[in-house]
Formats: sequence, C-alpha cells, structure tokens
Amino acid sequence: MVKVRLFASLKGLSGRPEFDLELSRPIPLKELWSQLQPEIPQIMDWVKEKKVLVAVNQEMATEETVIRDGDEVGLMPPFSGGEQFKQAKPSVPARGRGRKAAFAGWTRIQTEDFSLDAELKRIKGASKRIGGVAVFVGAARDFSKGHPVSRLDYEHYAGLADKTLAEIRQRALKRFQIIEVCIIHRTGEIPIGGNIVLILTAAEHRAEAFRACRWCIDELKVITPIWKKETTPEGDIWVEERP
Repeated sequence: MVKVRLFASLKGLSGRPEFDLELSRPIPLKELWSQLQPEIPQIMDWVKEKKVLVAVNQEMATEETVIRDGDEVGLMPPFSGGEQFKQAKPSVPARGRGRKAAFAGWTRIQTEDFSLDAELKRIKGASKRIGGVAVFVGAARDFSKGHPVSRLDYEHYAGLADKTLAEIRQRALKRFQIIEVCIIHRTGEIPIGGNIVLILTAAEHRAEAFRACRWCIDELKVITPIWKKETTPEGDIWVEERP
C-alpha cells in the first residue's frame, strides 16, 4: 500500500487530503501516473506537465525514483514563494569560529507566536565573538495584490519542511562567515499584524550577518514546502500555488 498525500490547493481539487493505492511491485514514479489517473484526474494533467512537485518519503523525487510498498508520495503545488523547487544540498555538520554544537531548536515550525527578545538573547549567547545580529521578521499584512486580506493560513509538509529549514541553516553556516542562524516559521492561522517568520543571523561583523539574513529568507521562500492561503472578500485564495 502506498500513501498519496496532497497539499494546499490540490486537496481542494481532489476533494481529499490523502488516499491509499495498492502496489503489486516496485515501480518507477513515472509508472505510477497511470494508476493515479482514475483517482485524481483533475490533477494529473498538471503532474504530467511537471507543474506539480513530487516527494517520496519526504525527499524530492524524479520520474526514475522507485516506489515501493509502504512508501509515501507527496504531491505539492509550487510553494508560497512562487518558484519551482530546487533541491537543497545535503545537510552538513555545523562548524566554524566560536560556534557551539548544532542545536535542533535553531530551526522550527510552530503554531504559537515567537518571542523576538527570547530568540535574540539565545542567539547572542551562542558565542562571545558575535558582534552583530541581523533580524528579519515577516508579518501578516491586510492588503495583497490589489485586494484586502482579513487573515492568513499557512500549511506545511511536516517533516519535509522541517528538514528543509535545517538544511538552509546548515548551508548558510557554510556559505557565509557567520556564527549562528535561527529560522522560525509559523503555521496555521495568522491574524493580520501577526508574526509569520523570524530569521536571525549572528556574525562577528554586520556585513556578513546582513548578507546571510537576506539569503536565508530568499532561499526559504523558494524551496520550503509551505503554502499561504489568504482570506479575501472574494473568498479564500492559495497564493501563487500555480505556475
């Protein structure tokens, strides 16, 4: 049995968030499409045109990825950043000047709000060599693309999204002369004016901290499986879920 999961707008098109599919033998992903056609015909044209992203066991997949009994296949529209997924590099152990051992809490997805003061204090405590911390806070605004917005809802692919944030942190630590990175993204309902995402990058000098902070939020928007739904007077809109 293979579990097929659908996210964001794909759930509405199919009328269900997931379903099980019988599999008699291991097959490459491209052979799975014929079995999915009667189950989700509304989505299969997008799949065949490569307008749907596919993960197998929470790893981004290709048409040659082998599907076996017990596997999980995730079908996803493009993420809220509006870009196609580009595979993140494998995570690597954190190393660097004055850096403590990697701490799992440096990247989190959570429903509750975060405390900027608490996270700032925590990252400054990572090393006495920190000379500056760059901060980005994303907030929910009440107007978007020509229409008012009364609330936002975020959905994420649990497991894959967590893994992606951790990989962004590890890549930032290698790419920039920084000491530590904190990335927190909220999920669920976000009220207008509420906090959505927090990124802190700590370094000896401000230039690298700023560069790393901007890179982290740009990368998060492109490769993290998180989707945004806006509530507007015209109804609910999944933002940039279609190519």
